[in-house]
Amino acid sequence: MRQLAPYALTCLLAIACTALPSAHSRAAEAPLQVRIGYLGYRPDPGPVLSNIIAEPDDAGLRGAELAITDSNSTGRFLNQSYTLVDGSADSPQALLEAAQAQHRQGLRLFVVNAPVDSLRQLSAALPDSLLFNAGSPDDSLRTTDCLANVLHSLPSRAMLADALAQFLVVRKWQRALLIVGPTADDQAYAAALRRAAKRFGLKLVAEKAWSFDNDQRRSAQADMPLFTQTAEYDLVLVADERGDFGEYVPYQTWYPRPVAGTQGLTPVGWHKTVETYGAAQLQKRFEALAGRWMNDRDFAAWIAVRSVASAVSKLRQADPLAIRQLQLSDQLPLDGFKGRKLSYRPWNGQLRQPIPVVQPRALVSTSPQEGFLHPFNEMDSLGYDKPEVSCRFP
Repeated sequence: MRQLAPYALTCLLAIACTALPSAHSRAAEAPLQVRIGYLGYRPDPGPVLSNIIAEPDDAGLRGAELAITDSNSTGRFLNQSYTLVDGSADSPQALLEAAQAQHRQGLRLFVVNAPVDSLRQLSAALPDSLLFNAGSPDDSLRTTDCLANVLHSLPSRAMLADALAQFLVVRKWQRALLIVGPTADDQAYAAALRRAAKRFGLKLVAEKAWSFDNDQRRSAQADMPLFTQTAEYDLVLVADERGDFGEYVPYQTWYPRPVAGTQGLTPVGWHKTVETYGAAQLQKRFEALAGRWMNDRDFAAWIAVRSVASAVSKLRQADPLAIRQLQLSDQLPLDGFKGRKLSYRPWNGQLRQPIPVVQPRALVSTSPQEGFLHPFNEMDSLGYDKPEVSCRFP
């Protein structure tokens, strides 16, 4: 074996001694700790006049937990660690106190599953933080009352209504009877349907307010046919977010027509029948964790946490302002198992995403529908486009 010259041997030893401490310091470097607060509060929905299956109490939370697991699976290769701090509460005041307690502990990233009023309150109380809205579909938050520190991972009502309207146009169901429930949420959903009908050329032949307070399990067969008697229509649109009566409209209408909206054929952010583009694996992982199907709020919380993790992986830091800036750029496409790369709209912070149109046990279609074009991104044909937004979103 050829012997190294003394000078060469000295140089090699010097290089090795210099490299060893560097490698050791990298190994000993503490992982980047990313803590995300979960703030969940759903108000009492009031008396329910049907046998609908209630939304799970842990909707949203389980999606966030799965996303933490997924983020840690990849984060360990990047020396990153993710933790979820649960701040679920049973009142708006308790939710605010939980958020303030988490803030005092140093948390600046939050996933919020709460009504619009609570979200506004939290946004004002946490001005130096970044909040992901995974619970409110309110359109005003995306149009006239944008919150600078809030991004929306849950689809707006306008996105859902536009997704449904596009499908109806494709099927040439042009005339609709609209039935509107009594709650404020029903009125908001109906407003989104009216906007979508006008936008895509559908005609509302009549609009009726649901004013019955009886239990439709016993009287739907007598009430519904007479209630839905009006000028001929191609389908019935229902705005009943709480589920007071909408489940009893199908098969009871005066004309034998399909039912769509909050019941029947429904546009949703996520559904158990979504299986393509790797979604089946996500569904299985979620079922193993939660023991139930993933719903739209679970997915909204999941993609919110994954949005944070994707940004942290690129930035190598967890500063909320830097994450917000990156999310609103075009430099961070997100994988949401929906067949397209997702991103946040820079004019209102809404997550662009395809919308499944489903019936209870099957995926019927996915919007945007083929042929509905947009100058920049076809997914911006769903919901409020940039010229339609009046609030200033810095």
